[in-house]
Amino acid sequence: MSEATLGLRTYLVGGAVRDGLLGRPVHERDYIVVGATADEMLARGFQQVGKDFPVFLHPQTKDEYALARTERKTAPGYHGFQVHADPGVTLEQDLLRRDLTINALARDADGSIVDPYGGLADLQARVLRHVSPAFAEDPVRILRLARFAARFCDLGFTIAQETMDLMRSMVARGEVDALVPERVWQEMSRALGEARPSPFFEVLRACGALERLMPELDRLWGVPQPERWHPEIDTGVHVMLVVDMAARLTPDLETRFAALCHDLGKGTTPAEILPSHHGHEERGLGLIDDVCERFRIPVRCRELARITSALHGLVHKIDELRAGTVLDLMERADAFRRPGRFERMLIACEADFRGRAGYAERDYPQAETLRRLFAAVAEIDVGAVARSAPEPRLIPQRIREARIAVIKKARAPSE
Repeated sequence: MSEATLGLRTYLVGGAVRDGLLGRPVHERDYIVVGATADEMLARGFQQVGKDFPVFLHPQTKDEYALARTERKTAPGYHGFQVHADPGVTLEQDLLRRDLTINALARDADGSIVDPYGGLADLQARVLRHVSPAFAEDPVRILRLARFAARFCDLGFTIAQETMDLMRSMVARGEVDALVPERVWQEMSRALGEARPSPFFEVLRACGALERLMPELDRLWGVPQPERWHPEIDTGVHVMLVVDMAARLTPDLETRFAALCHDLGKGTTPAEILPSHHGHEERGLGLIDDVCERFRIPVRCRELARITSALHGLVHKIDELRAGTVLDLMERADAFRRPGRFERMLIACEADFRGRAGYAERDYPQAETLRRLFAAVAEIDVGAVARSAPEPRLIPQRIREARIAVIKKARAPSE
């Protein structure tokens, strides 16, 4: 115990206790302080975070120490709470305001676990269960629970039926409509960072929240695809396989988001041409823009999602394309100026190919072909080609001809 905390009643709480009991790495440690005041914390050298929220940073470790507090719902949505903290608030009262029983655990200075709401039993049973009816007061908790479902899916966690029923009632009351766009993206991006992101979206769909938050994605379930190319048939199932495959291939958020959005256009395919989806690549572009504007998603994620949606069909057919069309693909992807983004697009396309029933362990030679052709074209001395043009207006034509010639040579004897 440090000098700053000597004499304080402190408890390690939340994720650090939960993850320690699950045998998972603990990256952050948060503490609750019972029986103290803000003035006492400041006198001990703690730094208060914000003006109205009783959270302090330890003077040496910078760990967070929060005064035990209660919360009262005062308005709809994420910000509609009044916080009450004073020395009379107990640890049990503080833990009661938390979202899930497995997060309502505390460890005292002696290492003993404080478990007033059955968190240990739910950890053992692998159940995600709300602590109290107060769960329904904060719609962000739906997103957090969905994210925990993704994080702990490898451990076999399920959602308690009463908790799922409560989330459905929250959606029916319109609580998710009050969510702050940036907070939705924050939770979605964190879920996309998990080893298997799909449970996040599946839980939101099961409780009805996905239809309200991201109808462009929700409508993909039940949309058929040709069984010859998609043994899983259902487009929603396919997209979940793709986003999980993207997570397997790369930690990159942009690529995982592109994988999530690459087939949004299939949700608007006219019924009379199903299960074909001609033109879905371009139809998806406006839908991606809608999603990104709604949640204020970073431009870099939007750009990669757009080029992946527009070009993934061509990438899959690279061996069938003429040399000029291959060059057009590279230029549409802005590969010569942004080769890193071009590479991320190829990974998203690989995730699309392998994100099908029975395809997970297959090779994707199309990506290697495009990498090889792009590397060959990138070696052209564009300056020398430009100088060889008889007049400036012919420079773009000469560069294009040189690039096409290199693509043809690199593909020989196929062309």
